[in-house]
Amino acid sequence: MPRTFLIDTDTASDDAVAIIMALRAPDIRVAAVTTVAGNVDVQQATRNALYAVELCGANVPVYSGAEKPLLREHQSATWFHGRDGLGEHNYPPPRKSAEKLHAADAIIGAVEANPGIVLVTLAPLTNLALAVSKRPDIAAKVARSVVMGGAPCCEGNVTPAAEYNIWVDPEAARIVLRSGLPVELVGWQLSRGEAVLHDQDIAHIEAFRTKLAHFAIECNSHARNAYKTQTGEDGISLPDPIAMCIALDPTLGTEWRQHYVDVETQSELTRGMTVVDRLRIR
Repeated sequence: MPRTFLIDTDTASDDAVAIIMALRAPDIRVAAVTTVAGNVDVQQATRNALYAVELCGANVPVYSGAEKPLLREHQSATWFHGRDGLGEHNYPPPRKSAEKLHAADAIIGAVEANPGIVLVTLAPLTNLALAVSKRPDIAAKVARSVVMGGAPCCEGNVTPAAEYNIWVDPEAARIVLRSGLPVELVGWQLSRGEAVLHDQDIAHIEAFRTKLAHFAIECNSHARNAYKTQTGEDGISLPDPIAMCIALDPTLGTEWRQHYVDVETQSELTRGMTVVDRLRIR
């Protein structure tokens, strides 16, 4: 029996690859894709999500959500992913439009209709925070909540202390972590090192000579250059596909630990820091 996923995304280049992974997985039914402001504004994120869904020939509804964080101004990552989030390759506009329902209400509806659903969040957690604030009871109906976010054991990628998705809306992240959802936090550090696609890996993917394979590499061209500028490492880093891998096949995780995690919301120095209680002091 197929598992049911809902994907919440601020659709930029690595998000698009993660969406394709889920849509192409034979044992996964994607009930909905919801979009939020993050890497790009929510309107662009919605267009990109619709385009990724169409590339796969899938019939999956896309719902547009929060235009800004709960309490803060939106700060995009277009410097990393390009102005359109997909590397500025002038992809055609999607043929379909987003559904009218707000993403937070779509999340509530999908959980109610699919008890045991898997939520995969690839973006700031604004939509999910709105959903669980409105309907706290949905947390108990979710089987897994796989969150790409946090930098619990290494440097951050937007400040020395924080990973971008958590930093953009730390208040939302705190709400989600305290909601009772079964959160599996897939931190930014997992997308570095051996997880980075290097020239040999990229050539292997391009050798498939399919539209999806070419898109997966091409749309990450701007991100590849930005990642090298940021870290000094050459290659394509794919945080969202790493999180999707864990969602699709949890056995890929070689080490799992359960800890209390909170998010810093007051200090600008450590805003968005994921504070992990490894010694169970709390």
